[in-house]
Amino acid sequence: MKIKIKVSFHKRLSRQIEYIAQDSPVRAKKFKNDILSQIKKIYPMPYKHRKSIYFEDDDIRDLIFKGYTIVYRINKEENVIEVFGFVKYQKKPVD
Repeated sequence: MKIKIKVSFHKRLSRQIEYIAQDSPVRAKKFKNDILSQIKKIYPMPYKHRKSIYFEDDDIRDLIFKGYTIVYRINKEENVIEVFGFVKYQKKPVD
């Protein structure tokens, strides 16, 4: 199974990294590396994380990381994990 990062996730993550970098560029870089490392760990057990609270679909999951929710879809037909949502204290994971 391959991991695919969608544009919606990338945009939200970039905004958060820019915000953190205003205070500490070093912390922003570490945050980005840590979050990408967590995403890579999804592959061996994609159903390890909780069923998403945002969607009524067992194939959409929420990975919680430092208070943020990373929302991903397990697409069995295409054999890919699609990372598309990045949320903190919001009702919707994507715009």
